[in-house]
Amino acid sequence: MLQFIIKRLFYGFLVFVGVLTIIFLLFNVLPGDPARMMLGQRADSASIAAINQDLGRDKPLIVQYLGYVNDLSPISIHSTSKENTFWFLSMAKYGSATVIFHFSDKVVVLKPPYFRRSYQSQIPVTTILAEAFPKTALLAITSIAIALIIGLMIGILSAIYKDSWFDKMALVFSVSGMAVPSFFAAIVFAWVFAFLLSDYTHLSMFGSLYSVDDFGRGEYLDLKNLILPSIVLGIRPLAIVVELTRSSLLDVMSSDYIRTAKAKGLSSFNVIFGHALKNALNPVITAISGWFASLMAGAVFVEYVFDWKGVGVAIVDALAKYDFPVVMGAVLSISVILVLINILVDIIYAWLDPRIRLS
Repeated sequence: MLQFIIKRLFYGFLVFVGVLTIIFLLFNVLPGDPARMMLGQRADSASIAAINQDLGRDKPLIVQYLGYVNDLSPISIHSTSKENTFWFLSMAKYGSATVIFHFSDKVVVLKPPYFRRSYQSQIPVTTILAEAFPKTALLAITSIAIALIIGLMIGILSAIYKDSWFDKMALVFSVSGMAVPSFFAAIVFAWVFAFLLSDYTHLSMFGSLYSVDDFGRGEYLDLKNLILPSIVLGIRPLAIVVELTRSSLLDVMSSDYIRTAKAKGLSSFNVIFGHALKNALNPVITAISGWFASLMAGAVFVEYVFDWKGVGVAIVDALAKYDFPVVMGAVLSISVILVLINILVDIIYAWLDPRIRLS
């Protein structure tokens, strides 16, 4: 089992390195001068040259890449003498660093990953992402919970009442839910429930997690603004859960051990929830884990439509302003989440089914 975990971690590391390389090359060939973005259009050439030197953009591309990897790596090599280079160990930049050992004028340190600073606001990218990711996490968890609870209920009822009107309506819903784009669904839900029916629903088209009270005394947690984006974001995984639960449960119900349980006189409730359902949930767990990784990574379109200040809105705003460090940091953080969740799912499968360890 340990060998299997090490192998999966190594594969995940290779995937992350590939994503890191592609993202770095992509955003370093795009047009735009970060120094001019930071200093404004009236900046003089000397100031622009100083900023480019600080960012390392006056170096060859391979040196810039190694510098970026060095900033991201928790164990990195820095200079203690050349203060005018981006290799210099700056506590103002890295926040904190623990020296492991010295050699010559170089030092190896243990530090937090450094995603650099926003070109526009000069705020560290980690600070921007730390504010955005909890909101995206809350939205993703709520959406998956809605999809799992409602999807399992509808899927179980569809399997029990196979070929009934309820089953046919559930199939129509699941197909429609998988086919409707999230961006279109977000616009429709916002228009209907937050505009046309706003007097009855009291829902806002543009809402954040916190709202200011009527007396302006401060912010309070306003969970009603979570309703529409979480429902829209949960439609597609909900439809998949319905379809998978129905088909898997129908397949399990035709097994020999289910017929044996029925022959022993067990009630339909005990047969379904005590024997069939737990064996029918394997494909559902697989689908939910993949969808949760995707939702946690950032539902860009849904967040943008509802102005939910999560990772999606941060990415869109950064792209509009050519704020590449924010986009690069968000994409790399998303890739880490996807890799870790996939590794975790692989480990769970290997624990449940030892045959997977041989693959």
